[in-house]
Amino acid sequence: MKKHLLIFLFLLFAPLAASAARYFFLGDGRGNWQLADRSSAGLLPAAADRPEATIRVFAARTVRWRSIFAVHTWIVVKEKHAATYTRYDYTAWGEPIRTNGFAPDGRWFGALPETIVAVDGERAEALIPKIRDVIENYRFRSYGDYSAWPGPNSNTFVQAALDSVPELRAVLPPTAIGKDFPYTGKWLGVTASGTGIYASLAGYIGFSIGWVEGVEINFFGAVLGFDIRRPALKLPGLGRFGMASGL
Repeated sequence: MKKHLLIFLFLLFAPLAASAARYFFLGDGRGNWQLADRSSAGLLPAAADRPEATIRVFAARTVRWRSIFAVHTWIVVKEKHAATYTRYDYTAWGEPIRTNGFAPDGRWFGALPETIVAVDGERAEALIPKIRDVIENYRFRSYGDYSAWPGPNSNTFVQAALDSVPELRAVLPPTAIGKDFPYTGKWLGVTASGTGIYASLAGYIGFSIGWVEGVEINFFGAVLGFDIRRPALKLPGLGRFGMASGL
């Protein structure tokens, strides 16, 4: 039992130590984050050049020391033939739900985003109303509702939107701290995909196991696990290593 506990603690804290070492010795190359580049990263074409409906979820490292542990995620949607994209972020300043506050595929204060979810065409067209409905009725939408840890934060918000469209079979990276916060108020239940179960003690400690979600253990925001469906390791601080979760 003691040996197993030591192995678990090593797997939990060694990746965090590696991420911290990378940050403190190599830096993140962003300089003053308040002045950092927030322009388009070139991951999306001009809306006028993409007539089909579009759904994207992007993730980028958060700012300063928090980038050791976490990413910030956001949602971008565009209806068929729409002239512009609509970007939704959940932030700690002002009104929590921020619409078009940044370029749709913009760098997050200098950090290049990666694409977590990409859906286009008729499939996106059918799913966008569900996502918008969750956003419009999100319960933590008042000033002061945002909580960086354990949630509700930006990743809780995006997870809620993804949970409304289980057919996407999308999973946020293990560095999306806050995704496991029980925003519905239920601490035990079936995962959004319907392929497994989860338990969460107010987002501080919990686990999930399912065909889509894989196996994840949440220990005070540090997520450790593995994915069988799309083979990959999930490591706190460092992220996912293996196949992409599904684009």
